[in-house]
Amino acid sequence: MTQTPEHVTSIPATSPGTTGPASKAQLFDYRTAANPVRPGLTDPIPYCSWGPDLHASGPSAILPLDLSQQLGTPGPATSPALAAHFIRIQAHEGVKAAAQATSALFVVLSGSGECRRGAEGNSPACSIRWSQGDLFVLPAGAAPLLQADTDSVLYWVHDAPLLTYLGVTPSQARFEATHYGSDWLRRELQALADAPGSHRSNRLSLLLANQDLPSTRTVTHVLWAMFGMVPAGATQAPHRHQSVALDLIIECQPGVYTLVGTELNEDGSIRNPKRIDWQSGGAFITPPGHWHAHVNESAATAWLLPIQDSGLHTYLRSLDIRFA
Repeated sequence: MTQTPEHVTSIPATSPGTTGPASKAQLFDYRTAANPVRPGLTDPIPYCSWGPDLHASGPSAILPLDLSQQLGTPGPATSPALAAHFIRIQAHEGVKAAAQATSALFVVLSGSGECRRGAEGNSPACSIRWSQGDLFVLPAGAAPLLQADTDSVLYWVHDAPLLTYLGVTPSQARFEATHYGSDWLRRELQALADAPGSHRSNRLSLLLANQDLPSTRTVTHVLWAMFGMVPAGATQAPHRHQSVALDLIIECQPGVYTLVGTELNEDGSIRNPKRIDWQSGGAFITPPGHWHAHVNESAATAWLLPIQDSGLHTYLRSLDIRFA
């Protein structure tokens, strides 16, 4: 009779004479250990969202979106590989965004200012002027100083949790610091939306890329960023991928939401979906492998910017993006 997985236990190996009684070597039955993603072992990535009230007022501060307790990570993390934060900066003040990371991405939700960074290793000094709607990325290097001209809020994502898990520190810059201006992003996305046939697309979005990374077509060699819109009255059909999405809502009216679930119905809709309502300046997580569809029941276009570890997944050939 075949033994069911719930009746199979782990088999620790304690072979005196070869490994000795103090050895940490173990053996596990394949049927119980091949997929250890389950509560209490390798915990699944949870659904979670954060509203704009988190950064609406208060002194200058870095506000982590920290799920380390749920994920079992040793430091602040929003997914196993990435950490997201809101950064609130009062006018004429500065905040240092320090992290042992290979990639740092900043989205300016409001305000204006300058990012200044000194030279370190093979990463040259840089200065980037930023304003509302801009996005910029920095490679490994010195901690940047974010100096605000006016009251500002930025969204910051980096890959320090991945490096902590690997037990490594960044040793070289893999791309140059790069700035993506808001006017350019909006103009190019509107041109895409106006192109013939675009209304039939699964997503109306631009993938931000870097000339230093031609094979992955991603914003850094680890991070992927998509600037997208959901037109008024539109429902964008479900898709899924194996990367975690840290979704930032740039702008929306009430009545915009995302449906998320693990399975599809025969008609391509999501079975027993969870609904995540959007708020301008809020953020939420889409776990890997979960189908998700964006719905806009409002009278205005909604704008979003998901950030993922898809640069890494693309390099590993494991992204596995699928469309309903």
